[in-house]
Amino acid sequence: MLNNITLGQYYPVDSVIHRLDPRMKICLTVLMIVCVFISQNLVGFLLILLFVIGASHLSKVPFRVMMKGLKPLRFILILTFLLNLFFTQGTELFHVWFISVSREGLRQSIHYSLRLIFLVISTSLMTLTTSPIALSDGLEMLLSPLKIFHFPAHELAMMMSIALRFIPTLLEETDKIMKAQKARGADFESGNLLARAKAMIPLLVPLFVSAFRRAGDLAMAMESRCYHGGENRTRLRVLRITRQDLVALAAMCGLFALILIANVFVPKGLIL
Repeated sequence: MLNNITLGQYYPVDSVIHRLDPRMKICLTVLMIVCVFISQNLVGFLLILLFVIGASHLSKVPFRVMMKGLKPLRFILILTFLLNLFFTQGTELFHVWFISVSREGLRQSIHYSLRLIFLVISTSLMTLTTSPIALSDGLEMLLSPLKIFHFPAHELAMMMSIALRFIPTLLEETDKIMKAQKARGADFESGNLLARAKAMIPLLVPLFVSAFRRAGDLAMAMESRCYHGGENRTRLRVLRITRQDLVALAAMCGLFALILIANVFVPKGLIL
C-alpha cells in the first residue's frame, strides 16, 4: 500500500510536460482543479479524462503510475460514494427495505467520486513531472509579489519542497520498520480497531524518532553550508516562459471553455 502513494515522487524522463516551466505547471494544476469543481455533468468529466490521458501520453508517465495514487484512497472513495448515494434526498429511483436511492443521490455520488479521482490524478501528474527543486523555485517565484507584505515566500516554498521530498523517504522508512516488526512477530492486520491501533505503536515510535533525526541532520547540514534563506540567492537555471508553456496554457483554457459550454448546453437531467 505504501508503494502506491505517488505524492512527492518524481518520474525522471525527458518529455514535453517535464520541460514546462514549474510556475506554469502549478498554475495549470490550479486551473485543472477549478475545471474539476465547475464540471456539472459527465460530458465535462469525459473532457477532463481525455485531457488527462493526453497529458499522461505527452509526459511519458504511464497512466497506471498515476492511477496507483488512488489505491490508498479506496476506502474514502467508497465511503464518499455510499454516503452521497443513500443520504441525498430527491426523486426516488428504487427502494429496498430501508434503503432508498434517489436520482439526485446517484448524480451527486458519481460527481463527488469523479472529482476526488481527478484531483488526485492531476496533482500526481504535477509532482511526477516536476522535481522538488523546480517545484520550490516555481512556488517561490509565484509567491514573490507577496514579499512587499513581508510574506515569507522563500521559507514557505522551502518547507513545502522539503515536505514533498521526504514523503517517499518516510514511506520507505515506514516499510522497512514494518517489515522488521513483522519479522519479530508483530501483527498489524488481525484484531479489532483498538487492537490494530495498539499494534501501530511499535511502528510509529521508531518512525517519529527517525523523522526527528533526519530533520536534525538536515538542519545541521543547512547551517554548516551557511544557509540564510532566500537572501542573495542565485539559481543555476533561470525560469523562462516558452512557447510550449503558452501552448499548454491555451490547451487548458480551451478545456475550461468546453466545460463551461457543456454546463450551459447539456441539460442536467439528460446526462446525470
